[in-house]
Amino acid sequence: MISKVLVANRGEIAIRVMRACHEAGISTVAVYSEADKDSLFVKYADEACQIGPGPARGSYLDIESILKAARKTGAQAIHPGYGFLAENPHFARSCEDSGITFIGPASRVLELVGSKTTARNIATDAGVPVVPGIEDCSDFNLCSRQIESMGYPVIIKPAEGGGGIGMQVVRSKNELKRALETSMAIAASAFGRQNLYIEKYLDRPRHIEVQILADNHGNTVHLGERECSIQRMHNKLVEEAPSPAVTPRIRSEAGQMAIDFARNIDYRGAGTVEFMYCEGRFYFLEMNPRVQVEHTVTEMVTGIDIVKEQLRVASGLPLSMRQEDVTFNGWAIECRINAEDPLNNFAPSPGKLTGYRSPGGIGIRVDSGVYNGAAITHFYHPMISKLLAWGRDRSEAITRMRRALYEYIIAGVKTNVILHKAIMENPDFVSGRLSTEFLALNNGLIEDMLRIEQRDSKATERLKGAFGN
Repeated sequence: MISKVLVANRGEIAIRVMRACHEAGISTVAVYSEADKDSLFVKYADEACQIGPGPARGSYLDIESILKAARKTGAQAIHPGYGFLAENPHFARSCEDSGITFIGPASRVLELVGSKTTARNIATDAGVPVVPGIEDCSDFNLCSRQIESMGYPVIIKPAEGGGGIGMQVVRSKNELKRALETSMAIAASAFGRQNLYIEKYLDRPRHIEVQILADNHGNTVHLGERECSIQRMHNKLVEEAPSPAVTPRIRSEAGQMAIDFARNIDYRGAGTVEFMYCEGRFYFLEMNPRVQVEHTVTEMVTGIDIVKEQLRVASGLPLSMRQEDVTFNGWAIECRINAEDPLNNFAPSPGKLTGYRSPGGIGIRVDSGVYNGAAITHFYHPMISKLLAWGRDRSEAITRMRRALYEYIIAGVKTNVILHKAIMENPDFVSGRLSTEFLALNNGLIEDMLRIEQRDSKATERLKGAFGN
């Protein structure tokens, strides 16, 4: 096994990776910015190196500074987590050229799946259905005619990048030109390339993804699906495994499509193949060649430590399981807890945590990178934690999540806990009627949040009293 890993990330995912390393007997190195010098992940690591100022461009996106830290500490491998440099082929190639193991797929594979248009072609070659679309948007008139033939609405997407950045839904020809120009400008600014492509916008689809693992010994397995339909601005808020829409037969079919895609590019490590699911059919969306934020719900229902499997593959070892060994037990739901105000258009709420009490009890998992007194800075995504609830079935998982959200007390910043409470009580969510338009179709959520806030205010104040504030 690799004996020392540098984690090129921060917050909860840095701690998540370090925990797996600790269990595997692997030493860890944290790299951190000036803004993160007092962060929990820095204290958790065996060693820590400051690599730059608060802004990510001068620290967590500075490839040479990260490689210098790896060489200085003798780290044999680098785990990129998610975000930042996790999908950057230049970073992976720099690791390869430096003789440092990149815990992820090869730079060649990152280049292939980093272009969504290339990934669509790979999916087609592998026999995986794709959403009808247009890959060349350079000629507006031709593009417009092709859309007329395909039919509105459509969605414009940057060919590179992710996180919903630059995506726009276009519902008529009158909106097309301006939308293309806007998406092109955003893509050029965010990803350095203005290439776009267009897909038919599906009516109320579900966003379902399949977790895969592949080693260097010819073994590729899937770990079932995750439902990720509840999103805001194409960013996921709630995930669960399994999906209430997926039967064992459909799971097997989707899993095989994900495996076929991975094998078609000789994929290694952990990855996720994402699909749109509409009217009983799967359509390839993209592949994320890294550990996902929501990998945790899959771990809860399979008992498989996905990060440990990444470490095994990077060390040249086979996966610890074959497909017939993968079993599913119960139901898991994850809520992303962010420092933002859902009653004020999700405005970020940076600040110091003046009180923090995370929930516990049977079936509850909290992956966080904070503590009482920690700072949520404006430099990075305002995620505080990932809250997970496991139950023997979906109903029990929802009930446990409601209880955990009731227990979760965070003082000093606004959070979206109140939104998650409203979602867990929403009739459409409880019945499993989900789509990527869930928030847009449930206009009463604001009133629900206000009602729940008033209902729970006394209990919240009682629990906050434990902080002595």
